[in-house]
Amino acid sequence: MESQLGVCVSFLLLIFSLLSLQAAAEDVFVGVNIGTDLSVMPHPTQVVALLKAQQIRHVRLYDADGGMLMALANTGIQVMVSVPNEQLLGIGQSNSTAANWVNHNVIAHYPATNITAISVGSEVLTELPNAAKILVNAMKYIHSALVASNLDHQIKVSTPLSSSIILDSFPPSQAFFNASLDSVIVPLLGFLQSTNSFLMFNVYPYYDYMQSDGFILLDYALLKPLPSNKEAVDSNTLLRYTNVFDALVDAAYFAMASLNFTNIPIVVSETGWPSKGGANEPDATLDNANTYNSNLIRHVLNKTGTPKHPGVPVSTYIYELYNEDMKPGPISEKNWGLFDANGKPIYILRLTGSGLVLANDTMNPTYCAAKEGADPKMLQAALDWACGPGRVDCSALLQGQPCYEPDSVMAHATYAFNAYYHQMGKASGSCDFNGVAAVTTSNPSHGSCSFSESVGRNGTMANITAPSMNSTKSDSSASDYEYNILSCALMMFGALLGGSIWL
Repeated sequence: MESQLGVCVSFLLLIFSLLSLQAAAEDVFVGVNIGTDLSVMPHPTQVVALLKAQQIRHVRLYDADGGMLMALANTGIQVMVSVPNEQLLGIGQSNSTAANWVNHNVIAHYPATNITAISVGSEVLTELPNAAKILVNAMKYIHSALVASNLDHQIKVSTPLSSSIILDSFPPSQAFFNASLDSVIVPLLGFLQSTNSFLMFNVYPYYDYMQSDGFILLDYALLKPLPSNKEAVDSNTLLRYTNVFDALVDAAYFAMASLNFTNIPIVVSETGWPSKGGANEPDATLDNANTYNSNLIRHVLNKTGTPKHPGVPVSTYIYELYNEDMKPGPISEKNWGLFDANGKPIYILRLTGSGLVLANDTMNPTYCAAKEGADPKMLQAALDWACGPGRVDCSALLQGQPCYEPDSVMAHATYAFNAYYHQMGKASGSCDFNGVAAVTTSNPSHGSCSFSESVGRNGTMANITAPSMNSTKSDSSASDYEYNILSCALMMFGALLGGSIWL
């Protein structure tokens, strides 16, 4: 008993040290944009319930809807509100109009609603060029209203820019802003620098890939690992680029530097990948959307930074929370969401192995299944581990029992993997088994063999992975130690929920 207590105490100390490290990493986040072009928009309370279930802590609204801001009150969720483009002209021409907007949409809700930033318009320079000349005035007027209420340090003011205003973006070191916009860009950057704000930048590798006529590799756009001979090299700096996302962010850094602005941080205000497209959009697929967003989240939260600024985090908002069926344009425009209007996930992000996993299926149960085409020897080794050191009850797989048929390593491994996955509360790393298993929403039950259908805990857990499966033989004392560790892990689940970094 004393030995087990000592193990638990050691584990507690480890957990609290992890929480300290996670707290230190709070300067980087991945959030979501919340669009409203849905034929049936969920009620604000439903939206917030989904955010809370997924532990989404950062959101960007395209307006300042009072109902949504009230629903977000007392949740702790950090909120960026927006001045819609159609209101920009009035605010940019009148200090009092700007002050009224801030009073009604910010001060009336703050601090119960944790408003941390105001987006003044969206892609104004490309979407509403006639308003470009008053954009900076609008930002200044909004900021002045915050200063008058002593909120200018708590709430930052910025405006999202499209990456299309940067010309000659590769190599990044040669990038520069469209010179015809300098009369706006220079004072805009001056405002951001003087107010210690950040540049909001919309990055869409999907469009760069689609418009490249094959010049950009799909893997390069999807942030997939590349062999060194496939990396793009900036001939001026010799910096190596492994993905479009980093290249575009660095292009913005270099473009700002060309105008002598070198200390303005970047927040990516929109990025993502569509999960469905028309006949002329063959790469708008579920798998590519999953791959891009999974790799993106891992890349951002690992604080990788970019080649120009390694280790400098680039907080990012994914476009977007819901599929928007009312969006005009091609099919892909309607299919950028992580969820449908009912809160059902479009796909489950694959983050296993990164220390984080978004188990974002709040409507349907999830299962752990052996991967098609997995090496049978690796499957057998993983099956042996699950039914041995993994402490899964595999009696249902014995001859004559409900799950014996079909008598194949694939079927038996799926049963054992799923049992372990649920046994571990769907924790991160509990459905991997050295790469031969994956989470699925398809129920593997067959005949009289019924698989667990309990919906596990939504959200993430610290990366408590299964013990090594390099050997199917386990020393009993080591197994007991592993079992004690896992028991302590489950006891500490609540603490981890309170301290983990979430999407």
